[in-house]
Amino acid sequence: MSLGTLLAFLGGFAMVIGSIVTATDRPMAFVDFPSVIVVIGGTLITCFTSYETKDAITAFKTMLASFKKYKDMETPLKDEVGRIVRWGYIIQKNGLQGLENEVTDDLRAESTFLAYGADLVVTGYTGTEIRQILEHMSESQSARDRVSTGALMKMGGDAPAFGMLGTLIGLVIMLSNMSGDPASIGPSMAVALITTFYGVCLARLVCIPLATKMNARYDVTDFKNSLQMEGLVLLAERKSPRYIQDKLNSFVEVKDQFLIDRDMNRESGSAQA
Repeated sequence: MSLGTLLAFLGGFAMVIGSIVTATDRPMAFVDFPSVIVVIGGTLITCFTSYETKDAITAFKTMLASFKKYKDMETPLKDEVGRIVRWGYIIQKNGLQGLENEVTDDLRAESTFLAYGADLVVTGYTGTEIRQILEHMSESQSARDRVSTGALMKMGGDAPAFGMLGTLIGLVIMLSNMSGDPASIGPSMAVALITTFYGVCLARLVCIPLATKMNARYDVTDFKNSLQMEGLVLLAERKSPRYIQDKLNSFVEVKDQFLIDRDMNRESGSAQA
């Protein structure tokens, strides 16, 4: 569970509810089920109309996934550099057979992209060929991922529009009853405006923030894929481990860079201990 996302999400609703409760002694005036139906129902309908059913369903799964920890943010880039540097030493010592032994089932479960790229190196493709294949794979995966966040962004744009639609419906009903009791105009106006309130809340507290969160996560994945791809190309070109270290460290902040003389010796000492 991503604690930060959950706390921020709950905090947003707590802020809105808290402001209502402290500002009025009639908080139930903000509850109107027909308005909820117009906003949520209309937003869902446009989502399923605009996207294929499987893509729309994936968008809702993405909303839930935003509250979970994201695996590509769990492993520091320094560790990715270190792994590929170690693979460089393994290839120097044992050839491509040594790298093949590193592509375990655990690695395939952890990073499909890296395992697939390592398979390409073992197969014997050139660095240029591996770059072309992995670039296409990364771009294709990114495009598939962004469909769901695009659907969430569209829902964020549609929700306020349906809120306004509900407000217009409420205003029409209110105006048609103006020949009656003038005292009913105020409450009727409040009900008419409540759908706009729901639309803004759905857009700005749910759809758009969660889509932005997942887009940021996908950017992390794209960046990590670029680092891994560059490392795999260098392995295919039989570059030295120290060259691989220096090239891949350009992806990492200076304070977090992997250094062979420091980090490899530390790991060796830990293994011996």
